Amino acid sequence: MRAQLPDFPWDALAPYGEKARSHPQGIIDLSQGTPVDPTPEFIQQAFRDASNSPSYPVTAGTAELRAAIKKWAIERLGATGDFDVLPLIGSKELVAWLPTYLESTSVLIPEIAYPTYYVGAVLAGADSVPVAIDADSWPAADLAWLNSPSNPTGRVHSVEEIKACIDWSRKNKSVLISDECYLEFDHTAHSVSVMSQTGGDNTNILAVHSLSKRSSMAGYRAAFMIGDSSLIARIREIRKHGGMMVPLPVQKAMTAALSDDEHVAQQRARYNARKDLMRPALVAAGFTVEFSDSGLYLWCTRNEDAWTSVDWLAERGILATPGSFYGALGKNHIRIAMTATDAQIEAAVARLKA
Repeated sequence: MRAQLPDFPWDALAPYGEKARSHPQGIIDLSQGTPVDPTPEFIQQAFRDASNSPSYPVTAGTAELRAAIKKWAIERLGATGDFDVLPLIGSKELVAWLPTYLESTSVLIPEIAYPTYYVGAVLAGADSVPVAIDADSWPAADLAWLNSPSNPTGRVHSVEEIKACIDWSRKNKSVLISDECYLEFDHTAHSVSVMSQTGGDNTNILAVHSLSKRSSMAGYRAAFMIGDSSLIARIREIRKHGGMMVPLPVQKAMTAALSDDEHVAQQRARYNARKDLMRPALVAAGFTVEFSDSGLYLWCTRNEDAWTSVDWLAERGILATPGSFYGALGKNHIRIAMTATDAQIEAAVARLKA
């Protein structure tokens, strides 16, 4: 029998959101990784140009989009060997449904992780086992998730750690999928894709990427997976039957987004500048910032219950996420998102210093 789904974690933040809204200057919501910076105009234009779209799109993606993804994977990720690609309706739906697609009975998830990894195992009726990054200690399983850079911690795994995960996959003949949705947002570390470490043998290896943060396209629901051609063919067939098609205007916008690196560099600079502004203010307020080497978040602690920290910030009109949302090891941490305007980040810093 399938385990019961957990309550949606962010619902528990509602009382703290109300407290933050009662601040005289209003709420600054740093609890969700929802982009606020505008979608670049050339991407919007590509979407508009394809808006007359009377026919069904194809699940596999247009030839142009498939070529753009493959080119990007080779040039940006260092992917080699034979691999296939598949567009997704955002990356979260894949995280939630991949164990079901693959009929997994056991799934390894990071010990501090976005809740949907666990939910995906529940939906599949599979056992989920939280594990540290040390793959030498991993038990046998059908499927394992790697997440680098990590949401929520911003930790970036080393080449040696990633190679050990690949070795585990080969030893156990198990699927390893790397969630690399924050790979474009390095700050004080250098992220490496699992696709660059396979030596061209991509058997049982997958990676998932998203344009939500990279290109401020969260509202478009645009992502893709790359990797083992036979696995992707299997997943694609199921999605064809289920009608899981990325709308054609979104595919056109994705193709445009993947053709340009300048807007990504600009967005990376925005997020890193916000982190540089917020980090010393948090430290001055008694927090220790851990990891946070990449991605959009600061992972910090005052060595107290996470909800105590959330409440303290809410009194100052700032809403943060308790680390307990991401597993037991996060019970004394909070996650601060940089997905707010520059003015809002500056206001949050001023409140922390007051």
